[in-house]
Amino acid sequence: MKKEHTNYQFHHELGGLEIVNASYHQRNFAKHSHEGYAINVIEQGTQKFLRSGQSHMAPKHSIIFVNADDVHTGQAATDDGWSYQGMYPLEQQFSKLALDLGYGKDFAPFFPEAVVEDHQMANELRVLFNLLSNSTNTLLRETMLYGVLTRLMVKHSRARLKLKKPSRCNDRMALVQQFIHDNLEQNISLESLSILSGITPFYLVRQFQQSYGLPPHAYQIQQRLHKGRMLLRKGFTVAHIAVELGFHDQSHFHRYFKKALGIAPASYAKQVRS
Repeated sequence: MKKEHTNYQFHHELGGLEIVNASYHQRNFAKHSHEGYAINVIEQGTQKFLRSGQSHMAPKHSIIFVNADDVHTGQAATDDGWSYQGMYPLEQQFSKLALDLGYGKDFAPFFPEAVVEDHQMANELRVLFNLLSNSTNTLLRETMLYGVLTRLMVKHSRARLKLKKPSRCNDRMALVQQFIHDNLEQNISLESLSILSGITPFYLVRQFQQSYGLPPHAYQIQQRLHKGRMLLRKGFTVAHIAVELGFHDQSHFHRYFKKALGIAPASYAKQVRS
């Protein structure tokens, strides 16, 4: 018999978001509901489940949507069982993004389809789950989460609206840019930048990218790398620079540096000092 597992992660800094990675063979979930939504990507096998009084089948690579407080079940549809990755966003996490989209205050999306075949969105969800499990970059984690939740609403909720084009707020974006420059080594949150600028997180990301060509998290990394090159030329060690610039560890600095410049930081240091 195949081994079953259920692994949960709870992210306080992301509004209490819970994510799960699970594999089941003979598990049969009784009727139950969640406080928030359940959004799962089927990785292997096929899941059979009841939602809104109707039976559904979710094959490999499909996305399952269960609305908040919707009673549902879950079990394997084949003898091989099934595995999935998923998250349980709360209504308030969708609501603050929905306000940016013109849905109005306290809007909570309704996903009419229980099973959706959208391979691009499924891959975006996989990238998000991997990022939340492995990255400590708060700006990047928040940006990815808000982006994915927004695209889920726009593409698959009942009330679909086109994204509004953000108006220019150059002074506010300059304030955000300066804050990033002044706090390169800090693990800045998107929420703190939102408070600083007075712009909601989703629109802040769009406006910042419109102004500077990169979203805030990528811009911060690029500025760290610029400073890292300067410090390498001055003779500082790779280990010292990684800590000084707020990278998670030396390997993270090495990976970002090589990805951006095509050369390892230690090799770059030898060349520019010779």
